[in-house]
Amino acid sequence: MSNDILVIGSVNQLFEILELKEPKHSFIHIIPIEKLQVIEQCLGKQFVLDMYSIMLKDKNYGLYFSRKNYDFDEGVMTFTAPNQTLYLSKTEKLNDVEGWLLIFHPDVIRNTFLEQKIEEYRFFYHDTDRALFLSSKEQEIVTNCIEFLRIETSHTEDNYSKSVVVSILDLLLNFCNRFYERQFDSRPLESNYVVTQVNSFLKECYTTGYLTKEGIPSVENLANEIGFSANYLSEVLKKETGKSAKDYINHYIIDKAKTLLLKDNTSVSELAYNLGFNYPHYFSRLFKAKTGMTPQQYRQKH
Repeated sequence: MSNDILVIGSVNQLFEILELKEPKHSFIHIIPIEKLQVIEQCLGKQFVLDMYSIMLKDKNYGLYFSRKNYDFDEGVMTFTAPNQTLYLSKTEKLNDVEGWLLIFHPDVIRNTFLEQKIEEYRFFYHDTDRALFLSSKEQEIVTNCIEFLRIETSHTEDNYSKSVVVSILDLLLNFCNRFYERQFDSRPLESNYVVTQVNSFLKECYTTGYLTKEGIPSVENLANEIGFSANYLSEVLKKETGKSAKDYINHYIIDKAKTLLLKDNTSVSELAYNLGFNYPHYFSRLFKAKTGMTPQQYRQKH
């Protein structure tokens, strides 16, 4: 890793960098955003947090991940998983922004039920332009969860501390899942836009010979083309079509294969290559899995 990138592996290390008082808890802490400042010397530097972070803020703040700015109105939450890169994009003064930043190390949930399900909270892997927009009531709910965490982590640990902290974290994340679901339901125009863009890109791949030259686009290729993260793209497609992004791509390819099989007598092998498959038997296997017939059986039946 480049010397220009600083890896922050603990809450204590983060507090040293931010010049804050030593935290009471070594693995989890809530930082009021008004206590953070970004000075000129920090601009352009890159940091990798080896921790989970959840931020709620009231206006634009000069932090961004994956080179995408935070640029939202009030009541906005953003999430990051360990090993994502943080950049500092502009200076900030103390008390310039209100909100909070929750940081917790993976060790907080180690060997707990939450460790097993943390990846189900896919918003940790969204790009920051897929932030969670909160109503005032929703903001009150998540802030209450944070207050419970603040109280629990402010006193001496006992035999119940870890289980209580993990339970509160899980409650907070479940609420966020609910609010994201509401956001998907209340933003149909964006969902329709995503499906339209996906169809447009796949059609272009099919009609321009892209499939033959480059192969079938991956979910990552598709997501990059329309400007979304792979996780968010899959969530939108699943919500709107019942298919994951991978299944949606495969469905499109098989649908075109059906047309080509009945169009002329092109061999199955040549047809497979034209659709982006390096090995014809992969195409035949996928076709049968999706239709219940081999390509040749489909051609003969129709």
